[in-house]
Amino acid sequence: MDSVKGQGGIQMLLTAEQEAQQIVSTARNSKMTRLRQAKEEAEREVTLHRSHLESEYRRNISETSGSSDSTVKRLDAETEIKIQNLKETASKVSPEIVGMLIKCVTTVTT
Repeated sequence: MDSVKGQGGIQMLLTAEQEAQQIVSTARNSKMTRLRQAKEEAEREVTLHRSHLESEYRRNISETSGSSDSTVKRLDAETEIKIQNLKETASKVSPEIVGMLIKCVTTVTT
């Protein structure tokens, strides 16, 4: 009778071991499936983020290249105004300077 009990216990242990293996296998498969899903989600997020950054970069490039043209035009206009102001100032002061030069050249100091 003890041998029958012993074999029944061994059978129960084998059944429990098989159930445990199935549980572990199911858990492993679930884990692998979830890891794949997480990887796919991460790749989607990375792709979305990358496309967002690229569009922002392109927008910034288009804004700065457009503003560089306007900056060049603005600087050209400012330069023209400054040149005109210098010419006007030079034409106003020119007779005085010429007079001072003639006076210095023609005056003899002993």
